[in-house]
Amino acid sequence: MPASPQVVSPIQLLERRPDMGAKAMARVLGAYLRGLRESRGLTPASAGAHIRAHASKISRMETAHVSLKVRDVEDLLDFYGVDDRERADIAAMVQRSARPDWWQPYGEVVPDWLQQLIGLERDAHVIRTYETQFVPGLLQTPAYAEAVVLSGHRLAPPDEVRRRVALRLERQRRMWEPGAPVLWALIDEGVLHRPVGGRQVMREQLLHLLDMLRQPGVRLQVASYAASAEATPGAAVTYLRFAQGFLPDVVYLEHMTSAVYLDRLEDLDRYRAALDELSALAATPAASRVMLEEALQRYR
Repeated sequence: MPASPQVVSPIQLLERRPDMGAKAMARVLGAYLRGLRESRGLTPASAGAHIRAHASKISRMETAHVSLKVRDVEDLLDFYGVDDRERADIAAMVQRSARPDWWQPYGEVVPDWLQQLIGLERDAHVIRTYETQFVPGLLQTPAYAEAVVLSGHRLAPPDEVRRRVALRLERQRRMWEPGAPVLWALIDEGVLHRPVGGRQVMREQLLHLLDMLRQPGVRLQVASYAASAEATPGAAVTYLRFAQGFLPDVVYLEHMTSAVYLDRLEDLDRYRAALDELSALAATPAASRVMLEEALQRYR
């Protein structure tokens, strides 16, 4: 009989990333539970029966689509034959994965479908983003962010607009903390010529992008009309790339009232290849600076 594949304990990952966020921790725990189950040759149905649940609950636990409960996890670990010491450590991680997240005070401006992105982006190794309509949210100035929010929430009360902008700025601030991911942003050329918020807002935004080009943790490229006509992912996309052995990569596709998260290998390969191809065709950071400076002349 072939040996069962060895499953790496998430405790080792926590030692490497003691500041791991709750969403990332839930995904790490889910992957660990799936690895244990598969290494024992057990089906989701048999694991579910052990905790008096349906197989679909096991699948949701393993993919972090449901909050983990300490009792359920402890019962599964006992079923999988995990020793007492590791079970205690894992139980502590489960409790940490359920702790309140920093964005909860923002209330309803953080819909369920956005929470996973916000919870995972700080734990990524690289964030790759391609935008066709607006400057990426992590690179927006306050005035530009307000104009973007108003364009999608024209009837929202002023306090809601303020909180949405504040949330975006707090996400930006966290990207400058030690250990934050590299941001690799591709911006369609049309974004530079779309007068979001008016001339003064656009002028400030373009100057901000020029400043961001000097930052070591940011790679910014402008995709010309010709480049995006030749190769494009088809719509705005955010690709979260994690350090090897930490978490599977995630593709985030946002719609007006929902979002889609993709982590199947074939989907990741297609989006990564599309971003690679467009990056190769887009202007280099140096050439992008020239394009930004030329666009800035329109708003003087």
